[in-house]
Amino acid sequence: MITATEIIRSAPAEICRPWLRHILPHADWIALAQTAPAEGWTLLAHWADTALAHALFLDPDSLRVVPVSTLVEAGRYPALSPYLPAAALYQRMVHDLWGHVAEGAADLRPWLDHGNWPLSPPMAIRPESRPPGAPPLLTGPEQDDAMILPLGPIWGQLDEAAHLRLTLHGPIVRYAEALLGFTHKGALTLMRGKSTRAAARFAARLAADATVAHSVAFAQAAESALDVEVPQRAIGLRIAMMEIERIAIHLDNLTEVARLAGAGTVRTKCGTLREVLLRATATAFGHRLMMDCVIPGGVAADIDANGPEAILRALGTIASELPTLRRLHDGPALSSRLVGLARTRGARGGVTGRASGHAFDVRTNFAPGYAGLMPRTAVLSEGDAAARQRLRLLEIEESLRLIGLTMDLLPAGPTTATLPQVSGEGIGCAESSRGDIWHSIQLDHGQIAAVFVRDPGWDQWPLAEQALRGAEAEDIDLIRTSLALPASGIDL
Repeated sequence: MITATEIIRSAPAEICRPWLRHILPHADWIALAQTAPAEGWTLLAHWADTALAHALFLDPDSLRVVPVSTLVEAGRYPALSPYLPAAALYQRMVHDLWGHVAEGAADLRPWLDHGNWPLSPPMAIRPESRPPGAPPLLTGPEQDDAMILPLGPIWGQLDEAAHLRLTLHGPIVRYAEALLGFTHKGALTLMRGKSTRAAARFAARLAADATVAHSVAFAQAAESALDVEVPQRAIGLRIAMMEIERIAIHLDNLTEVARLAGAGTVRTKCGTLREVLLRATATAFGHRLMMDCVIPGGVAADIDANGPEAILRALGTIASELPTLRRLHDGPALSSRLVGLARTRGARGGVTGRASGHAFDVRTNFAPGYAGLMPRTAVLSEGDAAARQRLRLLEIEESLRLIGLTMDLLPAGPTTATLPQVSGEGIGCAESSRGDIWHSIQLDHGQIAAVFVRDPGWDQWPLAEQALRGAEAEDIDLIRTSLALPASGIDL
């Protein structure tokens, strides 16, 4: 049987930096999907444009990223989901945005399109106007003795807008299905036709908890497409901002889990430490969340003269409290609620994956500037809520080390590079607090002709559906918070 590597080697390629994009006929597209699982290849993302369907794979043996494409003929292309279940949500998104049908897909219900768009599909060459339609339907077992519990999309608090439909037998969840799209922004359409620096503002607003990570991935994709070298000082500042964002979001998650678990001391300590860090960030970069601080070509502005001192002082405060936080997380107040809760198997990336024994982290292989810092990836095997919390504490400790090294080694020099008005195609990535982010850009004389953004939510929501099955109804909010489910980034 032909291997995935042999399929790629025999396929013609188009220039895409830093990895060539391979063009596959439909037969090879299907063959690659069939052989990928057996060879350990992972589907990172799946999207489309007006003429082609695209997929992004990770080859674990060679640690390389493999972009592939196949032609959309008469609005149809072969479905990947019969062989790669992770493609199912992407195919529904592709159908909503471009109108392409994945032939052989078992599920093509709307995902982002809730029947209210005036033009559909909005990213097709000729989108058509239409009257309002019916919202998407959720499916699930409908036994007579089951109770259907709908939750969201409004949760009565500052939370991700997402709808969960749970089937309960007594207090136990037997089936869970999610529906997103409630915060759809039309980001991909808004970015088309703009310069990369104008479109960077949309990338920065895809998800507030990953504004730096999305900005970095977008900037890297643009810089790869333009074949631009970013100044070393800008790379160092980007690393510092990404790790600061990681610490802030981990502290926020630790706070919320502690609140739901009734651990008041942990909640107070983590919330206070997060505020200390955000105030230092505002001093250093002019914005608590560092929104719009990263731009294609570098960073928008250099760090403030008092910034390094403010950041390092905040990091010292956090470091001094970490031993206490570890001890409290191992104590009965939290462990009794978290140990064994919502075990996840098959998770690939982010905290969820690394807490389940999977060591994937784009910082160790693909992110510019990290190689010299030698990032250490913490991995646990239990896969439950307690493991995810312990891993977040370990990642905070490692981020403290990385920021300290970055500040010590930060070189002098410029912080931006000039962007040429040329055509090209590029892919960029970043590791956010929730997992790996991937951006793909095609440029036509400096203007965006096609773009796609892959947020960690594409992997995490199907995992959440699995983790909720068998859980008790009273643990639903705690499970959702432990998994740190993002909605805005996947809603595009």
